[in-house]
Amino acid sequence: MLEKAVIINIDTGAEVRCMFNPKEYTFTKQNKWTEKTAKGAAVPHLEYEGGAPASLKLQLLFDTLEAHGKDQAGGDVRNSTKDLWDMMKVSEAQQNDKTGKGAPPHVRFKWGTVWAFEAVIESLSQRFILFAPDGTPLRALVDISLKQIRDEGQYPRQNPSSGSVAGERIYLVRAGDTLAGIAAALYGDPTVWRHLADHNGLSDPRRLRPGQVLMVRPLPTFANSGNDL
Repeated sequence: MLEKAVIINIDTGAEVRCMFNPKEYTFTKQNKWTEKTAKGAAVPHLEYEGGAPASLKLQLLFDTLEAHGKDQAGGDVRNSTKDLWDMMKVSEAQQNDKTGKGAPPHVRFKWGTVWAFEAVIESLSQRFILFAPDGTPLRALVDISLKQIRDEGQYPRQNPSSGSVAGERIYLVRAGDTLAGIAAALYGDPTVWRHLADHNGLSDPRRLRPGQVLMVRPLPTFANSGNDL
C-alpha cells in the first residue's frame, strides 16, 4: 500500500494526511558567505558566515469527489484543508513567557519512514478549481512553503515500530560534507565511511550532492573500516 504524506502539528498532534501524494517537491538550502576583498586578486575571498534555514515547497491536491473516505466524498474541500490553515494561526504552546506573544506551531512533514522535515509553515495558498452546482468548492490545489527549524542531522532515530529497520534514521547531505566527515559525526569514527557507502549503494563516495538523503544504520558488531577518502 502506498504510504501517504502527512503534515503534523507538533504542538497539538493534529494531522493532515494528504489525499494524494505530491508529484514532486523542491528542497532548497543556502549558505551565507561574505566577500572579503583580496588585494591584487581577481576573485574576492569568501568567508563563511553560517547556514540559512532550508526550505521545502510542494503542491498538494485535495479532491472530495475522488476521496476514498465516505465522510469526505462530495463534501466541502475546505473541511479537508482546515487543519492546514490552523497551522498558520498563533499557538498557545509557542507563547513567549516574557513577552506574552505567541507564534504559529511547529510542524513536521513526513512521508513514509525515510523522510521527515521539521519546520514552520511560511506561506500557504489555496486555489479552488472545481465546484458543486451550489458553489461549494470540491477540489483545491494547495501550495505550501515550509522553513526549517531543526537540523536534519539532529533528528532522533526512527521508532522501530514505524516500519523502518531498528535504529535506522536519515541524514541529509549538506554542501562540503564528505562521507568520512559524516561517519565521524554520526559514529565518532571517520574510517567507517564505507559502512555508509555500502548501505546507500554509493559507487563513488566522493560524489555527494547537497540535499542527498543517506540512510543511516547502527554499525554492525565488527565494522570494516575503509580506506582514507
